[in-house]
Order: sequence, then C-alpha cells, then structure tokens
Amino acid sequence: MKKIIFPDGFLWGTATASYQIEGAWNEDGKGESIWDMVSHAPGKIRNGDTGDIACDHYHRYKEDVHLMKELNLNAYRFSISWSRIFPSGRGVVNEKGVAFYDNLINELLKNNIEPVVTLYHWDLPLALHNIGSWENREVVEAYVEYAKFLFDHFGDRVKKWITFNEPAIFTVTFYRSDAFTGKSNIKGGYIASTNVNVAHAKAVNAYRNSKYNDGEIGITLNLSHVYPVSKSPMNSKAVKFIDGIFNRWYLDPIFNASYPKDILDYLSTKYDFPPIPKEDLKLLKDNPVDFLGINNYSCMWVGADNSEDLTSVNKLVKQERREGREYSTYGWETCPEGFHDLIIRVDKDYNHPPIYITENGMAGKDDIIEDGIVQDEDRLNYLKKYFKAAHRAIENGVNLKGYFIWSFLDNFEWFAGYSIRFGIIRVNYKTQERIWKRSALWYRDVIAENSFEF
Repeated sequence: MKKIIFPDGFLWGTATASYQIEGAWNEDGKGESIWDMVSHAPGKIRNGDTGDIACDHYHRYKEDVHLMKELNLNAYRFSISWSRIFPSGRGVVNEKGVAFYDNLINELLKNNIEPVVTLYHWDLPLALHNIGSWENREVVEAYVEYAKFLFDHFGDRVKKWITFNEPAIFTVTFYRSDAFTGKSNIKGGYIASTNVNVAHAKAVNAYRNSKYNDGEIGITLNLSHVYPVSKSPMNSKAVKFIDGIFNRWYLDPIFNASYPKDILDYLSTKYDFPPIPKEDLKLLKDNPVDFLGINNYSCMWVGADNSEDLTSVNKLVKQERREGREYSTYGWETCPEGFHDLIIRVDKDYNHPPIYITENGMAGKDDIIEDGIVQDEDRLNYLKKYFKAAHRAIENGVNLKGYFIWSFLDNFEWFAGYSIRFGIIRVNYKTQERIWKRSALWYRDVIAENSFEF
C-alpha cells in the first residue's frame, strides 16, 4: 500500500446535468427542451423512461446540497437548463427559473461548495431545435444572448464556467444516429460542431467583456486515447484517422484555432463539406480558454483489415471485449492507462493547459445493499485506478487542477433511461430516497485527507 497525495488546493467534486436530475419538466414556466420531446416519443428511451421527475432535484436541492456537504465536496459541477431560463430559447426571461438557480448557488456557497456551471449540457430549447438546431447560426446568436444573461446574473457568485459539455456527442454522434432529426445527417453534424465552436468563442468573448469577468471559462470535451490492436503501418494510419475524428477535430480549434487538415480533406471528399470561414478561426484564436475540461471513461482500440477500411469509423473501431479486461455494466472497458496517456498527450500537444477532469466514473452493478450501504466494489476499484493514473500524470508534469466524479446521483442516463447507475449516491426512483454507496464513503475520506492509500 502506498499513500498517494494530491497537490494542495486540488479541487474535488461531483458532476450532474440539468435534464438528468432536476425533474419539474413543465413547472414554474419552464419551456420544453429537445429531451422533453425525445423522452415523450414512444420507443426512443429504454423502458419508456422520461426525465419528467428524474431525481426531483428541483424540489430537493437543499437535501442534495446537504449530502454534498457530508461528502466534503469542494465543488459541484452542474448545468443550467436553457429552457428554464428562456422558455422559447430567447426573449422573455423566466424569473422563477432564475430563482431556482439563485437558490441552488446560494445554498452551495453557504456550505462552502464552489459552483462550477456548465451553460449547455445537451438540452436545447425545443423552439430552437425547430428552426434547425445547431446547423442554424441563429441558434448561435440565441446561445450568446443566453450566456450573457447568465454571466451578468450569476457571475458575482460563479467563478468557473464551462461553455459546452461534449460537443462531439450532441452534434456528430446524435446527428449520425438520427437522435433528434429522424434521419442520419453526418454532414449536418459536422457543420453543427463548427457552429458550436463559434458559439463557444463568442461566449468566451462575452465573458471577458462582462461585469463579473474575474473567474475562469473553458469547455469540456469527451476524449479517449486511441490504441492499435496490433502494431503495423496500416494500424498506425487507423489510429491517426480515428484520433482525428474523435479527438483532434475538437481539440485543434480550441487550442490552435484550426481544424485538422486530414479530417477536413476526408469530410470534403466524402460529404462535400464546406470550407471553414476565416472569421470563425479568428474568433477562436482571439478567445482562448482558461482551462480544458476532459470527460473520460475508457479508451478506444482500432485496427484496419485492409486499406479500404482506413476511412470507415465503424470498421476501424473494435467493439469486441478484450480477454482479461474489466468492463462496466454499460460495456465500457476499465482503462486507466488510456486515461493517463490521454492527459499526458493533451498536455504535450496543446502547450500544457490547465485541466480539470470534469467527468469520470463507472456504471456499476449496485445490486447489493448491506447495513444501508450499497456495496459498489467495482466502482470503488475503478476510481482507485483512475485516481492513481491521474496522480501519476501530475507527477509527470500535467497541470491537473481538479477531478469531478460522474455522477453525484444515479440519474436519467439519456437513451438508457434509468437502466444503468453511475452515481456514488443511489437514488430509489420510487421514493426518491438517497442511499450512500461505499464509493461515496471512500471519496468523502479522500477529500478530507487529499490523499488515499492504494
């Protein structure tokens, strides 16, 4: 056993998202979001689940903040529901929605927990979806108006802002799988991803010019390290392509104000993708981030059987389970070495940025409760391995400043509904009782000591 000690001031937290925990989907003037639409559509969500009630956090936030205090959290990352603030996406402000977040932020600060606010975690107001979603630059302007309001209203108390959570998912992945539009639209997804980068840069600029601009602003990207299934020149090309599709396409514009040429060439050839406007790149260059948020759960394995496969995502990414490896109940491989290699690579390739791990965690079995505590041994072991990998990266010079476990509570996990559990606090969805898990008890002690033995 070795004692692993984190740097002084390291930020320990948990993360959630508005639609996944709040409930109150149509209360107090809230408008509909795309997730209200999707979850109410027959056959879209596993078991017909919806976020109508979720964890009822809208009504139970004081109880939940009390739990956070018992957990010793330094910080809590949550997102704001755009349609709770602007029911139609822009225009008239819903004061009752604003009051909810005022109360939540004030309760956190009263308990010495820093609020870390994500402006957008996938829940676009339905009115904006209906005019073309992120493919429409009007939505970009509506987002900037929304961001300005949040900065001006909450910026006296919120000092850490995240513009977007995982653009790769709500643009390219969801467009590819026709999650919202009813048809696969890969080209549209990539156009949406570039528009989101414009929205991000404009929001950063708005924050810099707001009256409360004494905090930090960044973006959260979901990133995974890419490994070849075997060493060969062809697989090296496969790794470069998949890394470009899933990582560099999102990292390069944020840090280099450019898009990777190999991926642009691929998109131009396959989808007649238009050139990126120079003014978009200038916006990115002129509005750098203060930090990068990284969401990581696993790693990726790729291999090419022949040269024709080298631009086929589906053929290159290997989904089969690898012998001797551990997997979550969601099917994701436990891959702490990939986590370590990823943040080392980001540090090296993108000029040593400040990094927060804004999500990391595991979907666990969570089916054994003894003495009122969920015995989530699998999640506990997972977190120990990933925390150790994070610490090793810090020792290797990475500027890692904090870590947020996904998730604070079991919650609505998008298309999987309530069928999987990521929380370190269990939620009984029938009674809304919160039940501690072993991982939460362990995390409480890690935070208290800023260290753990492993």
